[in-house]
Amino acid sequence: MAAEGASQLLSVVTLLGAAIVAVPIFKRIGLGSVLGYLAAGLAIGPFGLGLFSDPQSIIHIAELGVVMFLFIIGLEMKPSHLWGLRRQIFGLGSAQVVVSAILLTFVAMAFGFPWQVAFIAGAGFVLTSTAIVMQVLSERGDMASYRGQKMISILLFEDLIIVPLLAVVSFLAPADTTAVVNTTPIWQKIGIAGLSVTALVVAGIWLLNPLFRILAKTKIRELMTAVALFVVLGSAWLMEEGGLSTAMGAFVAGVLLSESSFRHQLEADIEPFRGLLLGLFFLGVGMALDLNVVFNNWLLILSAVVAMMFVKSLVIFGIAKLAGSSNTNAMDRAVVMAQGGEFAFVLFAAATTKGVINAEIQANLTAIVVLSMIFAPITILLHNKFVAPRLAEKNNQPEDHIDEQRSVILVGIGRYGQIVNHILTMSGYHATVIDMDAKLVEGLKGMGVKSYYGNATRPELLRNAGIETADLMIVAVDDKKQALHIVETARALNPNIRILTRAYDRRHVFELYKAGADVQVRELFDSSVRMGRKALEELGVEYEVADEICKYYFDKDRHRVKLMAEVYDPKLESFKNEAMRKIALDEDQEMMVEIQHILERAKDKHHE
Repeated sequence: MAAEGASQLLSVVTLLGAAIVAVPIFKRIGLGSVLGYLAAGLAIGPFGLGLFSDPQSIIHIAELGVVMFLFIIGLEMKPSHLWGLRRQIFGLGSAQVVVSAILLTFVAMAFGFPWQVAFIAGAGFVLTSTAIVMQVLSERGDMASYRGQKMISILLFEDLIIVPLLAVVSFLAPADTTAVVNTTPIWQKIGIAGLSVTALVVAGIWLLNPLFRILAKTKIRELMTAVALFVVLGSAWLMEEGGLSTAMGAFVAGVLLSESSFRHQLEADIEPFRGLLLGLFFLGVGMALDLNVVFNNWLLILSAVVAMMFVKSLVIFGIAKLAGSSNTNAMDRAVVMAQGGEFAFVLFAAATTKGVINAEIQANLTAIVVLSMIFAPITILLHNKFVAPRLAEKNNQPEDHIDEQRSVILVGIGRYGQIVNHILTMSGYHATVIDMDAKLVEGLKGMGVKSYYGNATRPELLRNAGIETADLMIVAVDDKKQALHIVETARALNPNIRILTRAYDRRHVFELYKAGADVQVRELFDSSVRMGRKALEELGVEYEVADEICKYYFDKDRHRVKLMAEVYDPKLESFKNEAMRKIALDEDQEMMVEIQHILERAKDKHHE
């Protein structure tokens, strides 16, 4: 018994020692910690020094690191914020998964596999490594960024499709295998999964916070740590029993506790376990690479890895561009999410059990996924060093990450927008300010005006700024076409938002009105009216009379422009639109009559 204990202790020491030696070296030479863990695992695994013979058992335990990572991510996402990501989770996620699965299936078929085996290979490779993506986002501080949260949204959708994929494996199984295996009806699986999620949500809303309040009164720190681990592992177990992803369970638990006053303490308690277990997971993946299989089928495996990663990257890039991402963000997502993931091992194992693939094919597919996970840090490093800087040069400067979502969005902080923003700020209203002039934004930051550099015509940036939940948007840019584009985009993203827009002239007012702007303010109209009032005063008209005339003119002209906007036809020149011409003449006549009455009343009052 003592020897067995000593052997287990030696194993722990070996794992920690390998990580301590390899990770700092790889970090030092710029290859990153993930590749360091993978290399250390390969060195001490069964195909290296042979110090470990069962890497799968290590991976199984270390997957708890991924589970804890998802719990911490959940703590950072309030339910309202998660709801705001629903389009990314189900729209972007489903598009990427479906298109990738179809094309990767064809890639596998091109290597000579039957379509059933090809589908398993393609579907397995679609499931991106949550561990690698999360580690990369964490190391570069991108977890809370909009592009980082898009990747997390896609990963969440991939977790959701594990159950349907396992059900498809059962349908693909040969007839003699399905006769032996006791299959559960798909409706029953979905029902059990739904009950598990419901039970977790109920416990999270009505039980967890009271439990933490009671335990906090004991002031026993280790007890709080134990409860934190209990919540994470318990929610993961509940989801596993329901046939769902353990990581999904931890994520849901985190979201339910995101508004708890104990959120920061939970994060601090879980963080050390998360980092250690995630490192152990990468060690296990390195050990799992069967070099014998790679050497025996090296041409097939290496070419399949390159083809799978290339096609998956191509799909991700294409869908990202269709969704409105910039070249920089689309390429970044394509590179970071190009590899297969740990859930592929589960799918391959189930397919082998059901007789869809044999042990040799499973070994080859596993080697392909593991190699892709090993190549991922290298491709990310090469992208960051050679590709990303060139894309950044083309885009001049990467857009700022908007780390707040307020009820008011102000686009344009030039000489016009600064006054609007100043009035709002002095009145206690703070807007999310966006401008495309990088030097201006930098200068305003130095003056204490928080603003962000970015192109507000891009839907992605407006979503990042919170356009879908904002109440008011003010467009103060001095570019007519850009203002029009921003209004059209904002109105499409949020039909209920109020939009106030700076307009260049009357024609621009008409265009903005058609685009969906609620209020159009001509940039020179107010100052021109003030100038007209001053001119009347210089001509001897009393201030009160001149002020009354100009106020009347201001309201009446705005009403006239609104009427003209309703009949505006961009295909016709302004002076050839008879409906507009009639409105202008009628309103001018009415205004002239009323202004003369104002002057006459003033004269009569003066004579009295």
